[in-house]
This record gives sequence, C-alpha cells and structure tokens, in this order.
Amino acid sequence: MKICRTVEDMRATVHALRTKGEIGLVPTMGALHAGHMSLVAQALKENQGVVTSIFVNPTQFGDPSDLEKYPRDDDADFAKLEAAGVDAVFLPSVDQVYTDGDETIVETTGLANVFHGLVRPGHFRGVATVVTKLLNIVGPDQVYFGQKDYQQLAVIRRMVQDLHMPVVVRDVPTARDTDGLALSSRNARLTPEHRAVAPVLNRALVVAEEALQGGAAIEYAADLIKSTIAAEPLADLQAVDFVDAATFDQATGDFCGAIGIMISALFGGILLIDQREVTR
Repeated sequence: MKICRTVEDMRATVHALRTKGEIGLVPTMGALHAGHMSLVAQALKENQGVVTSIFVNPTQFGDPSDLEKYPRDDDADFAKLEAAGVDAVFLPSVDQVYTDGDETIVETTGLANVFHGLVRPGHFRGVATVVTKLLNIVGPDQVYFGQKDYQQLAVIRRMVQDLHMPVVVRDVPTARDTDGLALSSRNARLTPEHRAVAPVLNRALVVAEEALQGGAAIEYAADLIKSTIAAEPLADLQAVDFVDAATFDQATGDFCGAIGIMISALFGGILLIDQREVTR
C-alpha cells in the first residue's frame, strides 16, 4: 500500500493505478472504524483501484478546540487499510490542500445553510470545498460516503451535479454498534456515561419510523423524537428535521414516498448526528 503525502505523488500513483481500471475514493478524517471500512469494502467491490484519503479538514470545524481534540491514529488506520487491500492512502498536510494564498471556496448556497447547517454554520462549506479539492487531486471514477451524514451526502450530490464533476457518488448504509449507536470517530471522545446513553438517538428514530409507517403525521413523529430524547437527561437535543428525500425540501403533515429524518444532539459537549430514511 502506497502512502502519498503530496499532491504530485498522489496524482502519479493514481496515474499508475489507472492501468488496472476504475478508481474508487473513500475520503475520511481518519480514526477509522467499521463504518469507514464498510465504505472501503464497497469501493473494493466496485473498482479495480481504491484510494483512501485521511485528512482532518480544518475548514469544516467551527470550534478550534473541536479540531484540536479530533482523534488521530495514522498507524492503526494504515494497518486496517492495508489489511483490507487498499492500494494507496492520501495523507496530506494542511498546506498541501490549502496552499499559500488560497482564497477559493465551494458552497451549495441553499443546502449548506438549512437544517444541520444551522447547527454548524460554515460546516458544509468546508466539506464541499475539501471534497472538491480531493476529487480534483485524485480524479476517481466513484467516491464513497456513508448515509449517516445525510445532509452532507445531499450537499455532495448537488455539488457534483451543479459543477458537472465526472464522478459517481456512492452511498453506503449507516454502520451501527450492537446497541444501535451510529459509528462515528467522535464516539471515542464520549465519557462512559455519555456513551451509555447515546443510543437514545437511534431509539428515537426507530420510534418515529414505526409511527410514520403506521400512518402518523410528521409532526407527531417529531414530538415522539423530542420526548424520547428529553427523557434522557444527559442528551441535549439540537435539531430534528424531516426532509423530502428527493428534493431536500422540508417535509410536513402526511406524506407519500420517501423522507429523511435528521437529528443531532450534544452529549457532554460532543455533537452526534443520526438519520433514518422512511418510505411509505
């Protein structure tokens, strides 16, 4: 497995991999867990060459202390990726991605500033900008993201469509721990007490999904989510949003088709998100 630390090395490595066939890219911020590895596994199934990037992107963090505390373990990540059969890892420094005098940003002006974008202002601008850079550097045929980051996935799909990027966006179902908590690198920062109660997010989504599939209105399902999380004193609900899965418009009342439910909550200062797509 090749470890590339510069843009030039990454591009040369991808050029060589092209002789094998299609290239898949799995962008990550490291601290890899089973959720990341499910993306890698899907990429390995669908491509002849697979590249994983590890880059903790500073522009998507609103709080500098959150960036500083983000978990990092490159050696453990390398071992997992090599065992899986990844061809190359892109591990750039910040100045490789954001060069001196860098002043260009990429933003989906609507999607970046609604729903979860209101909880984390500027977050999706940072995501769209860094993903654009990674796509331009690697030039993959397919790029892989998890469904847990539901709005992020919508932002990236819109960006790729609007900018006519020659890449296919693939999504992979949310990976969960045995107690239902969506896997996230942030979980490692939870105290034992907060980790024990964090599965309340998934429980709230399950209750809402059951109500919706039983014919309940969206407003009733939203109240169920709020009451379920309010019953857990260590959880601080930040947002509950229901969106049309096709348009990402806010969904209300009765519905027919598919909707996405997005929730976010703080657990001792650590923001966790979860999602569920419901069809009826």
